[in-house]
Amino acid sequence: MTLKIRVLKNERDYDAALERLSALMSMRRPAGSDLEAEFELLCLVIGDYEAKRTTEPQVTAIEAIEFRMAQQKLTRKDMEPYLGSPSKVSEVMSGKLPLSIQMIRRLHNGLGIPARALIADVSGLGSSGEPSEPDLDVQKFPLKEMSDRGLLPAIDGRGQKAQEHAAAEVKKFLARVAGLAKEPAFLRARLFQSGGRTMDDCALLVWRAAVVQKASRFPPKKAFVPGLINNTWLRKLAQKSKHENGPQLAREYLSAHGICLVVEERFKKTYLDGAAMMAAGAPIVALTLRHDRLDNFWFALLHEMVHIQKHLNNDHLFIADNLDDKARKGQIQEDEADAGAQEALIPSSMWEKSRVRLSHSTEDAIDLAREAGVHPCIVAGRVRHNTGNWRLLSSLITAAGSVKPYFEDQLQ
Repeated sequence: MTLKIRVLKNERDYDAALERLSALMSMRRPAGSDLEAEFELLCLVIGDYEAKRTTEPQVTAIEAIEFRMAQQKLTRKDMEPYLGSPSKVSEVMSGKLPLSIQMIRRLHNGLGIPARALIADVSGLGSSGEPSEPDLDVQKFPLKEMSDRGLLPAIDGRGQKAQEHAAAEVKKFLARVAGLAKEPAFLRARLFQSGGRTMDDCALLVWRAAVVQKASRFPPKKAFVPGLINNTWLRKLAQKSKHENGPQLAREYLSAHGICLVVEERFKKTYLDGAAMMAAGAPIVALTLRHDRLDNFWFALLHEMVHIQKHLNNDHLFIADNLDDKARKGQIQEDEADAGAQEALIPSSMWEKSRVRLSHSTEDAIDLAREAGVHPCIVAGRVRHNTGNWRLLSSLITAAGSVKPYFEDQLQ
């Protein structure tokens, strides 16, 4: 039902107009249609309302944000509550990502930036309310790896027709999983960096799509209940590690609580250990088993679970992790996930009074593992990580064996 357009006289009218503008931005608005006319009129009346209540000059959205940042001495870090992750802040401020209506609301309500300035460039969007999608540069995608994994049919030849065929198949693949076909439009900015190495964004996008597709084949047994995960719940998950078939028990435990655990090996130049993401309203933990060791599996799993507990939301639907990347240290979310995983696996009260911290002996490691109710390899991994000496307690790591056999059905 369309809103009758009229001059805005008060904040109630103004809020209703913004709400309708939000709905129109998510619709297709063919040129010359009533929806497109309504959209343009709303922009005009909202701008007129703001113009009468502010003496600020007409500026672009980025200029308005930069002006307020300068006024209040805000850094880009301070903008994360309004724009999202550090990468989103960077993309918005460089003009590579348009403001969403949620961002506009937060900036207007939180920083008092006039909506007139924030929506100044809205009319430049395409009829769908999104930037027009550029042609898919198929050569940027890992076609051979995709074909080897059965994600694409074999594509013969190198000519124009073969390229068009490949582009069509990539689009079809992405479109099948959570609408990711639209995301190449945002790949002009780097999504994720790993220390000095830059992530291959297209390979990362394909990996995400492969994860979502696999999760649909191995759905959880029950629906996820937000707020379910707490420290006690995480400890129960960590203690599954003491059993010989711990990874399988973890998979069943998560499934029974509405969370899908997927193993999808990384693509080249993605440098991933794992990720937490949302798809169709359900959380997914995806691990690559880049380091196919039991201690790494449990730490990566608990790390991603803390992300789901504390960080995964409508503004952060995908959080990728390279646990070897030293540059991630000092980032609040990563530090919280590390600390939460460590506490779930070996509570600090036990770790601080343990003998193995200084002795590094196998016997003391086994004693602490028994006390914490976890596999001894987890204690070994903690000692090795804390000391930086990866030769310590190697026998406990080796004896734990490989994780991949527990996910043979997903890795075939």
